Amino acid sequence: MRTLIGAVAATLLLSTAAFAGQTEGLIKKVDKDALTLTLDDGKSYKLNAETDLDALKPGMDIVIAYDVTNGENVVTDMELPDSSAN
Repeated sequence: MRTLIGAVAATLLLSTAAFAGQTEGLIKKVDKDALTLTLDDGKSYKLNAETDLDALKPGMDIVIAYDVTNGENVVTDMELPDSSAN
């Protein structure tokens, strides 16, 4: 019985764990009210409240690290193009 309870508990922990990913693309839209960023592939990513939204512009290249939590892609880190390289 203890083995069964342990297996059920382990399964529940795995099902609520966040899954990490990384993607890159062009910014299509920044929604400041919803704190979301949409890339040119149509996928949306939830931004942190402390994100400098004014630095994010449509057409800009971006690399995003994210976790999938409760069905949402939540940005954990991002890399913007180096503006001094122009």
